[in-house]
Amino acid sequence: MESFEERVKELKDIVAKGNAVFFGGAGVSTESGVPDFRSSGGIFSQKYSYPPEVILSHDFFYAKTGVFFDFYKKYMMPLSAKPNAAHIALAEMEKKGLLEAVITQNIDGLHQAAGSKNVLELHGSIHRNTCLDCGRKYDAAYVATADGVPRCSCGGIIKPDVVLYGEALPTGVFERALDYVEKADTLIVGGTSLNVYPAAGLVNYFSGKNIVLINKSGLSVRGATLTFSEQIGEVFSALEF
Repeated sequence: MESFEERVKELKDIVAKGNAVFFGGAGVSTESGVPDFRSSGGIFSQKYSYPPEVILSHDFFYAKTGVFFDFYKKYMMPLSAKPNAAHIALAEMEKKGLLEAVITQNIDGLHQAAGSKNVLELHGSIHRNTCLDCGRKYDAAYVATADGVPRCSCGGIIKPDVVLYGEALPTGVFERALDYVEKADTLIVGGTSLNVYPAAGLVNYFSGKNIVLINKSGLSVRGATLTFSEQIGEVFSALEF
């Protein structure tokens, strides 16, 4: 197997050709202190009054709204987190015209905080929140500091614009992501186990030249050009953008 330095050099050469798309998941933000979901220390491995998959569902939100927000505010709103080396490098790649889009399953907004402009959020964002009654918009700080269930000035419940279990992906976002993947010459997949559908299915539509996998717990995709099991921040730091 090639050394880390050899693989980084090959990745640099690939990225330098442009027309790349990045598709990432929770592992992109773990180096920013944001817990992932399915690792041994992730959110789903902890003990709660209800399974996280149940709490973070459409039906539970409406049935037990108070319990939902107790969990959501504690575990799903990392407002103090800062972009790490991967977020920053991806923003620089876009700035230099080497990256067409960031497609993310994350809801933390760290790609935008790092400076990325064309970010397709498949699962929504904690930074957008909408009153279910009047449609008024609220930021994440309002929801995080609300006492109990956050409510609008009209009295309506404020719902985070994040995709809960049992809900469809945001209208048009998946289609745009699919278009970018289909047209890309290089697809860089990082920090995702490719276990969450329909998002994970995007990889099946890639028909370009190079697919690069970066995931510390290992990841296998047929026809991959390069594979990294190192920390994603270490890989992107080595690119020296």
